[in-house]
Amino acid sequence: MSGRLAIAALFLLIFSFVNLAVPDLAPVGTAPLQAQDEPPAEPPADWEATAIDYSNVPYPHPVEFLEVRLMGQDHRMAYMDVPPTGQPNGRAVVLFHGMNFFAGAYGITIDALSEAGFRVLAVDRIGFGRSSKPLVHYNLHMPARNTKALLDALGIERAAIVGHSMGGMVATRFASTYPETTSHVAMVNQIGLTDTRPGRPWGDPEAAYERVRNGTTYASVLAGHRRYYPNGWRDEYMQWVKVQFGLTLGGDWPRMARVRSAQQRILYEDPVVHEWQYIDVKALVIGGAEDRLARDFPAAARHVAETLPNAELVLFPGVGHAPHFEIPEEFHAELVRFLLSDPEERADQRWREAIN
Repeated sequence: MSGRLAIAALFLLIFSFVNLAVPDLAPVGTAPLQAQDEPPAEPPADWEATAIDYSNVPYPHPVEFLEVRLMGQDHRMAYMDVPPTGQPNGRAVVLFHGMNFFAGAYGITIDALSEAGFRVLAVDRIGFGRSSKPLVHYNLHMPARNTKALLDALGIERAAIVGHSMGGMVATRFASTYPETTSHVAMVNQIGLTDTRPGRPWGDPEAAYERVRNGTTYASVLAGHRRYYPNGWRDEYMQWVKVQFGLTLGGDWPRMARVRSAQQRILYEDPVVHEWQYIDVKALVIGGAEDRLARDFPAAARHVAETLPNAELVLFPGVGHAPHFEIPEEFHAELVRFLLSDPEERADQRWREAIN
């Protein structure tokens, strides 16, 4: 830990002479990241439509289903249950994906955790990936409840909860609702860092649907993904653009657009900012400091860590919204270190001393 503190102090000294925002904690050195490729201006001609059930989208591990009942209807929640490939440590981790991804996109994280000895459950929330796509009013209680039902069905009494982007909001809701089931909670570049309702009037869901249905193009999807990577584009990122844009090419796009617009409204209608103060389980706020999805992510992340009663803060300087893709080795080393820690011991608080 002393090495990370030294690096943090060095960054503070350097940046004090220039007019740049200084991350509150730069705990690990990261290799220089450079743009390697440039995405095509138009979608490749051989791209096919993404099936609404993602049946033509490859997943890195076998997919299973949990039957769930929601608002009087039967649905299926898809998940991967990946056993440890390294020396088993007897612990389980639940992984929640972000809004523009799905469980299968996190193969690199699943494998890193499995190699570290964890049993990994990667969930496609209802409305995403290979799970059912009901036309309902979505909220964060649904995936929290469904995941608790999955853990109960598998006989898992306690698990670590990890969520990226919107998945971080789900992780927050799960940890606040089921503290006895949560050993650790990790929020990776979580969104929903502020309550956006004050001063912002409610909008008609039908108008939101029309914006998604008519306004989702290759250019808009690509632009959204490019925001994640401040160090430039790599060809490997195109696979996620292909899956998301491919939804617009099929006959089920009107239904999928309605599902996506309903999911997007969660940010406004179901904030989690008031729950952090009640989460006593050991927490990790972690992410790339150059996250363009937030006005000042280092400050917002620090606020989350300070609001949580028992949290550690880890920021990667120069890295964006998806550190598991940009700097997988550094990111997964920090995540595994935290998840292997004793859940009954206090989270490391030396990040406070590094700056204060």
